[in-house]
Amino acid sequence: MATVLIVDDEAPIVELVRFTLEDEYVRVVEAGDGLEALEVARAELPDLILLDVQMPYLNGFDVCRRLRLEPLRSKTKIVMLTAASQEQDLARGRAAGADLYLTKPFSPLRLLTLVQSLLPEAPLWPER
Repeated sequence: MATVLIVDDEAPIVELVRFTLEDEYVRVVEAGDGLEALEVARAELPDLILLDVQMPYLNGFDVCRRLRLEPLRSKTKIVMLTAASQEQDLARGRAAGADLYLTKPFSPLRLLTLVQSLLPEAPLWPER
């Protein structure tokens, strides 16, 4: 089973991710701010973190940077969630250690495709 951590202070985004991804193959855990994100990432060891950029206490860039310094989380896939898609924002995310960016708003299909590409072992579309 794959574990996905969604870190966002907007409840509708968290619910969209949970509704789209959570099933018997994928467990979704959540955090509502940057400090909680660090705590949950350390406790849960997620396979993938969907990390909002603008959050209370610590922004997503700072959270990403800190996680990349921790040996157990240095290889965790991190996708930055942002409404800003300017090149300087993308460069900041790459510099912090993000694997990819997902621009808000995003569709459930785009989210599924992205997660499948990063976690191919998680059968998001099991054969029937």
